Amino acid sequence: MTNVIDYKEFLVNDFKVYVEVNADYTQEGTILPRSLVWEDGKRYAIDKIIDIRAAASLKAGGAGIRYTVKVCHKETFLYLEESRNCSRWFVERKAN
Repeated sequence: MTNVIDYKEFLVNDFKVYVEVNADYTQEGTILPRSLVWEDGKRYAIDKIIDIRAAASLKAGGAGIRYTVKVCHKETFLYLEESRNCSRWFVERKAN
């Protein structure tokens, strides 16, 4: 008897939420996120960008450019995850 592993379940990450982001691009090439759309479709303005640096998400996994931002007056991390063919934004879901 062989055990069949469904690899799709390994791709599910309860802590990583991919989001749509509107951003501005400066002449120098800096990407400045301005708003994000959460899973429920609600758009949230980014009140302030506090910090931008390369970093890994220890909670959700993955790495990229980590933006420390304020959304609704709360500080959170927004990540720009880039690969050769794709760039995606994600945030860490709050633990229950």
